[in-house]
Amino acid sequence: MKFITIDKKDWAKGIEKSRKTYQLFGPVKDENGFLIKSLEHDILPDMDYYDSVMSAKSILFPQTEKMLCATLDESKKDHHIMKKAEIDYSPRAVVGIRPYDAKAIMLVNLNFDTDEYRDPYWCDAYEATTFVGLGINKPGPFDFSTSTGTGPFGEEGLDVLLADLDDKYLAKVLTNKGEVFMNACEFKTQADEKESQALFDILRKEAEKNIASHIDTAKLKEKTILELHEAPFWDDIAFSCINCGTCTYVCPTCWCFDIQDEVKQKDSVRLRIWDTCMSSLFTRHATGHNPRETKVQRVRQRFMHKLKYFLDKYDQGIMCVGCGRCVKSCPVNIDIREVCTTMNSYEKQD
Repeated sequence: MKFITIDKKDWAKGIEKSRKTYQLFGPVKDENGFLIKSLEHDILPDMDYYDSVMSAKSILFPQTEKMLCATLDESKKDHHIMKKAEIDYSPRAVVGIRPYDAKAIMLVNLNFDTDEYRDPYWCDAYEATTFVGLGINKPGPFDFSTSTGTGPFGEEGLDVLLADLDDKYLAKVLTNKGEVFMNACEFKTQADEKESQALFDILRKEAEKNIASHIDTAKLKEKTILELHEAPFWDDIAFSCINCGTCTYVCPTCWCFDIQDEVKQKDSVRLRIWDTCMSSLFTRHATGHNPRETKVQRVRQRFMHKLKYFLDKYDQGIMCVGCGRCVKSCPVNIDIREVCTTMNSYEKQD
């Protein structure tokens, strides 16, 4: 374990030095708010941001991603052969990721990197990426991350965790990848380990005190799937839903996608594109049959997956990190915290 002090006067210079080795990504403000984007040229991560509209998941799992390419042009090499698209997996670093978003990436990793199947697109991108987190000194009103196994200064999934100390950053180097990144930035001023850890503990406790929103998931595991699936409350929960899919697109743990082929003249490309279980097209079969034809079935599927199916399958908590994006962005005010409370407290009536 190593702690490094970074004077904010040296921050920009160090980040610029890292460009020699890394593709950089981080929070950037535009007309829609803060987004995690590629930091081109002299753009620096905006470390004063409150939260981002979308998470850093898209750095590993883009909204639209080329998977395979092919051509029928016989003048080109390897024509009539479908090949994996060329993707740049050179070292990359996400600077300023929030701790709950790093935890979310670990949850998504459970789906894409398994004993049975290794998704090469996700896994290759993950292995190339260094995650530099920024602790949250003042959590917002939608944050309930302490109820989901993380928190304002959670460390899971991070290579470096930064604490903002006004005129400087205190960096806690958690992995070898994190140390390599710090060296690339030439941030080398070591701080006392005992004092630094004590300071992190103080910041964490103070930040956690400011989280006013909490959920209880303790009883979800003991309930049966059929008990919750057949519960009478789903019609009430789904009543206002307009199936826009906003909750799934802003969620850092959603991983559903569609695959489509696009053709232009003699060239074709196979794309992986984010999809949403809120859409009636998501489960519609070629025959026209749809096993989740109604709105209430789709709403139930989303929450059962997040709060029950995932919990039962992986036994690593619920499929939620408490970022609150879905609560903040839902146009009809459906709140996963309320749904979780309803599911957790539900008792089947005989």
